[in-house]
Amino acid sequence: MRADGLPDTAAHPDSGDPAPPPGLVVLGHFDQPPGYGVSRPHGSASWLFTWTTAGRGRLWQGGARTTADAGELVVLAPGVPHGYAVAPGAHHWRFWWAHCQARPSWAAWLRPYATGDGMYAVTSAPAGVHGRVGTAFRRMRADARWTGTGAPPEASPPNTQIAVAHGSAARELALCALEEVVLLTTAGARPTAPRPGIDARIRRAQELIDADPGAPHTVSSLAGGVALSPSRFAHLFSRQLGRSPMRALREARLRHAARLLESTDLPVERVAAASGFVSPFHFNRAFRERYGEPPGAYRTTHGGPPG
Repeated sequence: MRADGLPDTAAHPDSGDPAPPPGLVVLGHFDQPPGYGVSRPHGSASWLFTWTTAGRGRLWQGGARTTADAGELVVLAPGVPHGYAVAPGAHHWRFWWAHCQARPSWAAWLRPYATGDGMYAVTSAPAGVHGRVGTAFRRMRADARWTGTGAPPEASPPNTQIAVAHGSAARELALCALEEVVLLTTAGARPTAPRPGIDARIRRAQELIDADPGAPHTVSSLAGGVALSPSRFAHLFSRQLGRSPMRALREARLRHAARLLESTDLPVERVAAASGFVSPFHFNRAFRERYGEPPGAYRTTHGGPPG
């Protein structure tokens, strides 16, 4: 069974390759030959986790790029254009993958491995945990098939069958196994080094944005924070990161708003203000453009506490 065969797959004619609809936990194990690739110009409504066991993959999300070798975890956040394929020159790419809504607590573990645009690349997980990560994925697939009666199925060797966790108990058990994967790979790994060629002042400006996206940042204030003129700063930022400072700020604010909706019961108006949006109307419109649904619906879909 393929992901595009799932019922109610989240796709429309111009969205590229389909992704599972939000709210489901869907996972599988693929071993793909050269030429395999997936492109989603609108991204996915859910998080995507990939764990490579052999060969090499290539993944992109927004302006971020990475390759994935055996023993490397790459995570793509929702709402950003992305794609992935067998890396050029590789004979194949064998990997586990899982689509789901990430638990809010995982954000702190993944944050040190951010490479930009919602991509997280954990490329130095200790070799000693690789076997246990594989076991966790096999258990995740078994738990996803549990009906809630009797004992959960035994974990089986990897195959091409896709598992969908339909029941609430099956979803929670599967997410617990994936949480183990995230913790094992991030606890002893070294954060990815900054992309080469990026000016230290531009990296610092991005860090200022990410540290407090709700602050009243402007091109002038960010430029002053890194001792550049506004015009020089805007030019360098756009050239090196592929987007303007204000676009990067808007994306950071929307990501921050999404995290608040997932993990707090703040009213939507408070979420907008805490994320740096002066106008609730503008916030609702921008959020819907980015995530495909208004803030209130996103909170309901993604499991945040009732507001």
